[in-house]
Amino acid sequence: MEKFAQPAYRARQLYDALYAQRTPSLDQITTLPATLRTALGSSGYTVGLPELVQTARSIDGTERYLVRMADGETVETVWMPGGDGGERGDGTQAAEEEEHPSHDDDDYKRATICISSQVGCAVNCQFCLTAKLGIRRNLTPGEIAGQVAAVLNRHNVEVGRDRINLVFMGMGEPFLNYTGFMDAVRLLTGPISIPESRMTVSTSGILPGIEQFASETIRPKLAVSLNASNDVVRESIMPITRKWNIAALLEAISAVPLRPRERVTFEYVLLGGINDQREHADELIALLKNLRAKINLIVWNSGPDMPFHEPTPQDVGIFQKRLREAGIPAFIRKPRGRDIYAACGQLKRTLEQPPPALVEIATL
Repeated sequence: MEKFAQPAYRARQLYDALYAQRTPSLDQITTLPATLRTALGSSGYTVGLPELVQTARSIDGTERYLVRMADGETVETVWMPGGDGGERGDGTQAAEEEEHPSHDDDDYKRATICISSQVGCAVNCQFCLTAKLGIRRNLTPGEIAGQVAAVLNRHNVEVGRDRINLVFMGMGEPFLNYTGFMDAVRLLTGPISIPESRMTVSTSGILPGIEQFASETIRPKLAVSLNASNDVVRESIMPITRKWNIAALLEAISAVPLRPRERVTFEYVLLGGINDQREHADELIALLKNLRAKINLIVWNSGPDMPFHEPTPQDVGIFQKRLREAGIPAFIRKPRGRDIYAACGQLKRTLEQPPPALVEIATL
């Protein structure tokens, strides 16, 4: 704005239009004079949101979007109406809403948006389809926050009235794009006005990222993909363990300050015959006994050419029961959008390889 000889308040008007109002084009920023908008356009300035180029709709109402950035790269973002139960037991307002739905739910939207932080992923978890993509690049803060803004616009969400939770659990490892991720958090908590207490970031266990995260003033809730009760099993399914073992990981997590009543979430993908037996539950209890933690048990979501199978319902039930008997809150996370490959570990750029069981796929 200084370059165009404008007063300082014009910068605030532009900032609010981009993020608070989620305006998709310069022409629609009516708080700026038409002459200024013309001058900006003539000088090559543009504004815009990531483009939702495809959508797939699940039988449970979940929507998965193929989102295209300005350079043509694509990621996937997921809208889950009603949420996915992931907040249960974490000690926040979002958890209260999950556990005790209000009778007036029909009067507002309640949903969770799953956001990507990278194009692809470099962590190479063996049970995750996204790992097969490898890593292409980090997303910018605007591209991360822009996914949220585009989905909010699609569903006409009124932030502050509607109850929206964000989970950084899409494509990519947020702590390997730490600066971009945290700058996006500041955009989302600032002008877009979504509280950090309604955000959860999931990491595979990037130790320097966790240590830096512990010192942040604005900080989403922390979820850690543990997925094993000992280093041998974890290294076989999550090679990142070779760099930072479980003991080092838990030590770093214990240093993260928690809000009153807040718990760290440990995500545990149950793989049939690999990490789902009683002895694994007992090892997990021993690991977490001194942490303020809860566990989300995730029955493995299948994908093509993956050398795993789902655990039996009996094994899942026994595993959860043993954790609860030891005083650890444990919840079986309900899968959302499995029929459209929108569930945890299934995101894999549908433009290039569409899943076989799409209920609906349409060009927006």
